[in-house]
Amino acid sequence: MQVILLERVAKLGQMGDVVDVKPGFARNYLLPQGKALSASEANIASFEAQKAQLEARNLETRKEAEALAERLDGQQFIVIRSASDAGALYGSVTPRDAAEAATEAGFSIDKKQVALVAPIKELGLHTVAVKLHPEVEVEIKLNVARSQEEAELQASGKSIQELAAEEEAAADFEIAELFDDIGSAASEDEELATPAAEEEGEAKA
Repeated sequence: MQVILLERVAKLGQMGDVVDVKPGFARNYLLPQGKALSASEANIASFEAQKAQLEARNLETRKEAEALAERLDGQQFIVIRSASDAGALYGSVTPRDAAEAATEAGFSIDKKQVALVAPIKELGLHTVAVKLHPEVEVEIKLNVARSQEEAELQASGKSIQELAAEEEAAADFEIAELFDDIGSAASEDEELATPAAEEEGEAKA
């Protein structure tokens, strides 16, 4: 099926290009989202008549997207989720979650602009592409953690596995110290008991 593109579409072409696509792709994606029109003579003529207006509108929206891109690119957003000790989420983080986290931080983006290949199912830092405009794309980081404190530690470069290992080591250290304290107390009791026993023996003699 032939369509005429109303905006740049990755791997297909630029605005005004007439391209061949699969009918399903055209019907389910390009046409309903206003990215293309079927390439009939009437539609091509209509596009040519509106081309200058469409190009001006595209330029304006691209400038707006570029302004947002300067502020948004490289930003990190925290998403708090429940997860197992191994780091597997009880659920997942979706494009909607990413868009909401960015919007709460003052960046207005739509879930449709978040290019997540698959939902995020593990704790950690995840790089996600955001398509602000057909010609403007940026990357953000989602810091998926179980708490604000954990997110801060992850942001400093520590993985969940490293954090778990540190917590385990700290717990082992505390147990070792506890046993040391118990051992010291037992030794002191023995030292106190020995002179008393000696005095008792001397008294009997």
